Amino acid sequence: MTTARHEAAPPARRSGGRWRRWRRGRPFTAGVLVALGGAEMLVTLRAPLGVLLHIGPQGLAAYLVPIILVICGALLIATPQQRVFYALVSLVLGLVSWLTSNLGGFLVGMLLALVGGALAFAWTPDRQRRPAAAEAPGPPAPREPADDADTAPQPGAETPDPAAADRG
Repeated sequence: MTTARHEAAPPARRSGGRWRRWRRGRPFTAGVLVALGGAEMLVTLRAPLGVLLHIGPQGLAAYLVPIILVICGALLIATPQQRVFYALVSLVLGLVSWLTSNLGGFLVGMLLALVGGALAFAWTPDRQRRPAAAEAPGPPAPREPADDADTAPQPGAETPDPAAADRG
C-alpha cells in the first residue's frame, strides 16, 4: 500500500464564463428582439413598394418609431435598471407601429417589438446562488446579546415584570 496523498482535481471551468454572467445579468434577449423589430420596420420603410406612401408628419413618425425602438433595445441591454420604462415604451411603440410603419413592418417587426417588450417587462435579475451547505436546514444560531446603549439596561435599573401586563 502506498501512503501517497490524493489531491482534489482542479474545478472544471464553467462554460460561458464572463460572457454568460454578463448576458444573464440583463434582459439581453428582450433587447435584441426589440432592436430587431425596429430594424425590420426600418427595412420595410425603405422597401421599393409603390403602394406605400408617407407624406408629412406621417412620414416622420414612420421613421421615428423604429429608430426609437432600436434605441430602446440597445438601452435595455446597456442599462437593465431602467428595464420597466424601456419595456413600456417598446410595447407602446410596437402598437403604434401598426399605424405608422407599414402595418408594423408587415406584422413581423411589430410582433418582435411586442414580444421583446413583454420579455423585458417580465425579466428579473438572477439572485446570487448560495452554496449547498448554507441551504441545508439546521438549528438556528443563538443570538448574541446586543451591546447597544439604547437597549441595554442601565446599572441599578429594574427589569419590568412581564406578568404585570397580564394582571390588567
